[in-house]
Amino acid sequence: MDSKTMFDLKKRTALVTGAGQGVGRAIALGLARNGAGAVIVNDAIAERAEAVASEVRALGVTAQAMVADVTDLENLSRSIQQTIAALGPISILVNNAGNGGTGGYPPELPLFWETDPARWRRFVDVNLFGVMNCCHAVLPGMVTQGYGRVVTITSDASRAIEPRQADYAAAKAGAAGFMRGLAADAARFGVTANCVAIATIMPALPPEQLDAFLASDQSRRQLARYPIRRYGQAEDIVGTTVLLCSDAASWITGQTYPVNGGYSPAL
Repeated sequence: MDSKTMFDLKKRTALVTGAGQGVGRAIALGLARNGAGAVIVNDAIAERAEAVASEVRALGVTAQAMVADVTDLENLSRSIQQTIAALGPISILVNNAGNGGTGGYPPELPLFWETDPARWRRFVDVNLFGVMNCCHAVLPGMVTQGYGRVVTITSDASRAIEPRQADYAAAKAGAAGFMRGLAADAARFGVTANCVAIATIMPALPPEQLDAFLASDQSRRQLARYPIRRYGQAEDIVGTTVLLCSDAASWITGQTYPVNGGYSPAL
């Protein structure tokens, strides 16, 4: 394989969920810059999806905004089929939608036994069932064409000891386990399935709030756990994701790659 083209995505069509902001937006743009033929920008909020789709088009790549909640299998499947009819088969799926879903990550962090099932479902629905829903809708087409790349963005909360995140950690660990099982089932059809586990990504805050956050004792204590003494940026996640979406990763499946500034090691 030519080293100049080994990470090229060869004009394949990619779907990135939760791509209206943050890590998802960075991945959508990264795929576009590395040879994707079309990028489907999914988000539950139409304005965000269309804004990122416009950024992709500005790079000279076909883009379509797809407004759908990944927790709603019926609506999601219908939206994906409409998109396939317009753009052709999906060869790359990046499951990025996560955290607390459309409601965001709950600001309070109670102990698990102080929570109720409504909170658990909020995490499980988007971080686990959302991933399963997307795979259920996209995998038949990948199997038919004999090619596919599935990458799920998980969290170090599922790999390291994190206080007051038991429900979130369980959902992310479930997604990673699902991907390993999917890898075993799909490999013979030319489809790989892997995870990228990330640590804290710098929040999108106004400059004065960001400065105050970084100066806080909480932030200093947290950063002390990072050998690379900074939080992640959304763009830090792009390189590994593009690798796993490319032919360079054709012999990699069922794996979880930490991209986390050294926050938790991989064995």
